[in-house]
Amino acid sequence: MNLIKTHMSQTVSLEVCANSVTSALAAQEGGAVRVELCENLKDGGTTPSHGSILMARSLLHIKLYVLIRPRGGDFLYNDMEYKLMMADIRYCIDAGCDGIVIGILKEDGSIDIERCTEMVRLARQWGLGVTFHRAFDMCADQHKALEQIIEMGCERILTSGGKSTAIEGAGNLHRLIEQADGRLSIMPGSGVSETNVGDLVRFTGATEVHSSARVKVASQMKYHNQHILMGAEGGDEYSIDVTGVERVKELIRLANS
Repeated sequence: MNLIKTHMSQTVSLEVCANSVTSALAAQEGGAVRVELCENLKDGGTTPSHGSILMARSLLHIKLYVLIRPRGGDFLYNDMEYKLMMADIRYCIDAGCDGIVIGILKEDGSIDIERCTEMVRLARQWGLGVTFHRAFDMCADQHKALEQIIEMGCERILTSGGKSTAIEGAGNLHRLIEQADGRLSIMPGSGVSETNVGDLVRFTGATEVHSSARVKVASQMKYHNQHILMGAEGGDEYSIDVTGVERVKELIRLANS
């Protein structure tokens, strides 16, 4: 009953994981409150180009957060990668972004407190908010990590509750929200769709959710070369995935119904 009352008394907002400026604009049109701009979603997301950041900032009136992640794979970064991440944060500050999305781990699965704290300090010094991303789901001890992330000054954690999808991790998400107790936001993400967002919100008590809300759009190319595959994994060169306006609207409606 408490979960239902919490859900009914507070509007649930949607952050869209946008893989392009086109997707970011669709998120805005659909009613999302915030965009997490990134590229290469097949690799779990990487930092978008500087051109994409600038274009998105010039066209969006909703909040723009940028993923700071130099590559796919794990979240254990060497000194060069860390310096690159710090340089990207400085660029986001100069570009007028509203926030950044970060996460660095140590080899034992604990939070790299020193380097994460330095990233948060730099961002907050210039008025940017900070989300800790799903590196959290790869931590050895999520409950300890939660307290550390609160201490370093992040405003939210994007998490699936340590499972492959948020709906699988719903029980953990509920416990994390209870532990956080309003000190930061626990934002469910991964596999959030129209079929599960309502149940996810009601069960966990989350007040914001995260989804890419993607749809497949066919290429306008009339000529198709059927004798070549451009991608290493044999992807489809004649369609692209972008955020769908109507999917964004429906996710927001269902999260608040």
